[in-house]
Amino acid sequence: MNTANILERNISGQSYVPDRRSSGNRQILQGKADSPIYYGSPAAVDADIVIPIYNEEAQLADSVSTLCSFLDRHARDLTPFSWNVVIADNASTDASWQIAKSLCDWCPNQVRALHLARKGRGYALKQAWLSSRAAVVAYMDVDLSTDIGSTGSLILPLLQGGADIAFGSRLMPQSQVTRSPKREFISRTYNLMLRSYLAVSFHDAQCGFKAITAQAAHVLLPQVKDDEWFFDTELLVRAQQAGMTMLELPVRWVEDAGSTVDIPDTVKKDLEGMHRVREGMEARAVEQLRVDLDSPAVWDQIRQHELRGSLLPAKEEDPHSHMQNPGKETAAC
Repeated sequence: MNTANILERNISGQSYVPDRRSSGNRQILQGKADSPIYYGSPAAVDADIVIPIYNEEAQLADSVSTLCSFLDRHARDLTPFSWNVVIADNASTDASWQIAKSLCDWCPNQVRALHLARKGRGYALKQAWLSSRAAVVAYMDVDLSTDIGSTGSLILPLLQGGADIAFGSRLMPQSQVTRSPKREFISRTYNLMLRSYLAVSFHDAQCGFKAITAQAAHVLLPQVKDDEWFFDTELLVRAQQAGMTMLELPVRWVEDAGSTVDIPDTVKKDLEGMHRVREGMEARAVEQLRVDLDSPAVWDQIRQHELRGSLLPAKEEDPHSHMQNPGKETAAC
C-alpha cells in the first residue's frame, strides 16, 4: 500500500468526531499528559497482534496492509481465528502516528492504534497487551522479518489451551535464517550466556514473534521490570520460573538491512538486565531456603499456590465457536 495514498485518505487533521451510529475509530485522550492516546477501542477477539513502532513511516503502511491481507485470507481459508492488528507507537517523531491513524480509518474493523509519549518497545507492549480484550495477545516486528505464514502456528495452540506462551526461535535446527555473520554471532553468544547464566531451557529469547494468553500476560507483566529490548528475555525467564507451559517454534527469518537497532547499546542493556534478574533469583532462593528451614508447613502452603501448567481453563464448547467464519467471502476491512 502506498503511504501517500493512505495519507490522502486521512481525516485526522481535523477534530475526529465519529458518527455515534457507526463503529468507526475515534481518538480517546486519557487524563494524564503521559497517558496513552487510543485510536479505536479494544475488541473482544481471539487475538490482538501488536506491532510496536518508533519512527517507521517508511514501511508502516506496507507492513500493516500486508499483514491484514494475509490474516484476512487465512482467517477465511486456513487459520480461523478473529483478530485485530494494534499499532503501538512509542514516541515517534516522524509521520508514523499520522499513518497509523490513517490505517485505522482504512480498516476500522481490524486495525486500531495507541500513541505513547515515552520510548521503549517493552513499555509499548505492556500498554497494548494490558488494554486488550483479546484471549491471546501477540506481537511481531514491523519489518515482518519473521515469516507471517507461521502466525497460525503461534496463536492457535494458545487458543486451544496447549500452552501459555509461544515464541519464534531462530536458533532451532529446523529454523531457516538469513542474516549477517555478525548478527548471527551476537545472537548465539547472547543466548548461550542466557542458558549458562540464568539456566533457561529455550534457545532464542529475542525473536520478535511472540504470543501469550491474556491470563498469563496479566500474571507476568507486573513482574517484568524492563521496558526496552530486554523485555522479551525477561518475559520468557519469568514464564519459565512460574512453571508456565512454553512453546518454542522454529521460524523462517530474514534480517532487515535497514534495521535501526543500536546493537552495542542493546547488548549493554541486555547484560545489565541479565545481572538484575540473576540477583533477583538468588535473593528469592535465599528467602525460600529461610522459609523452608524455619517452617516447612508454611513452605508447603506456599508451594500450593505456584503456577503449574496451562493457565487456560478447560472449555467444554468447541474451541472454534468464537472464531471468524472460514467461509466468509467479504473482506475484513
